[in-house]
Amino acid sequence: MKRVDVAVIGAGAAGLFCAAQAGQRGARVLLLDHATKVAEKIRISGGGRCNFTNRDATPAQFHSRNPHFCRSALARYTAQDFIALVQRHRIAFHEKHRGQLFCDESSQDIIGLLLRECDDGRVERWQPCAVAGVRARDAGDGGERYELDTARGPVLARSVVVATGGLPVPAIGATDFGLRLGKQFGHALVDPRPALVPLVFDATEWAAFAGLAGVSLEVDIASGSGRQRGHFTEDLLFTHRGLSGPAVLQASSYWHPGETLQIAFAPGTAWPETLARAKAGSRRQLGNELASHLPQRLAQAWLARGGLPEDRPMPEVGDKALRQLAESLAAWRIAPTGTEGWKKAEVMAGGVDTREIDSKSMESRRAPGLHFIGEVLDVTGWLGGYNFQWAWASAHACAEALAADLALRPR
Repeated sequence: MKRVDVAVIGAGAAGLFCAAQAGQRGARVLLLDHATKVAEKIRISGGGRCNFTNRDATPAQFHSRNPHFCRSALARYTAQDFIALVQRHRIAFHEKHRGQLFCDESSQDIIGLLLRECDDGRVERWQPCAVAGVRARDAGDGGERYELDTARGPVLARSVVVATGGLPVPAIGATDFGLRLGKQFGHALVDPRPALVPLVFDATEWAAFAGLAGVSLEVDIASGSGRQRGHFTEDLLFTHRGLSGPAVLQASSYWHPGETLQIAFAPGTAWPETLARAKAGSRRQLGNELASHLPQRLAQAWLARGGLPEDRPMPEVGDKALRQLAESLAAWRIAPTGTEGWKKAEVMAGGVDTREIDSKSMESRRAPGLHFIGEVLDVTGWLGGYNFQWAWASAHACAEALAADLALRPR
């Protein structure tokens, strides 16, 4: 029978970091993961270079049904704290775009950092080792409150940390185990759904745009409603089945089935005034005028969609037609039929409802000694390193609480 202070289930970003931090604070930690390879999601992230944080991370870049939940952890372990750790390990990195930090060489550098940190904390790692179940028990003399059924035999632990991640990329081992554990111990779930994911449209409706696959441009995009509405200025990419690119990935986290996206082409362009001036002062054809603001293929498709001849000289275009064209370019409203699903999603939105999780310790209010960290919780960050920062921050908060609990344990 294996006895430990802390059993961490899931050797991804959050699990590895929490295990390391708890171990370095004196806890006997066992880290378990059913996958053969360690931290595959880190390895494939950021095109193989791991967008490990964002310099500008604040609670404003995260959404949840309980929007204030992430504040404490993010304030106590910041992007600058993790950057300092990366620098201590002499990992070269660069800023790519809007505070997004990537390894110069490989995602393996971050995996190596985490494994070395675990070694420093004398973390024992069982991998591959599936966990079949977790049960609460009466704490004995050793204070172990949980029993885990694992492929390598039973484990008794004072505390259990659920760091199993979300449902994206099932091919590398993603499962719903953490969500099932949450339900088992009485926690409500916010319906999980793919996030940071391309959106798709009805094939018949999309036929007019399918030929634009590969066309990219900057847009303003908005989705969602009320307090759960997101607005971004990013690049959009047309695909054969729908829309992708950073703009749509961002918007997808706020989108729900049945809702529309609102897209404005060429952000900052006052389309009614711009087209009116062109009509008054230009002899160019409508297609050429529009192509001076948009990619040519998009300009042609957009005019064909509106039934406007691209070879008509600007002075001959009717005022009503120009107004309608301007309105469509400034506020294209389109309703996706779905997403590309878990195989293409970068993260999961939804998860274990945080309203019964302590925001300072990540501990369940229903089951003392049971903690949830990282993506399994209903906290979702924007594209650009924010979700990794949530992994580090929630893991660090949890590890501090575990060490404090251990210090209070009767000897």
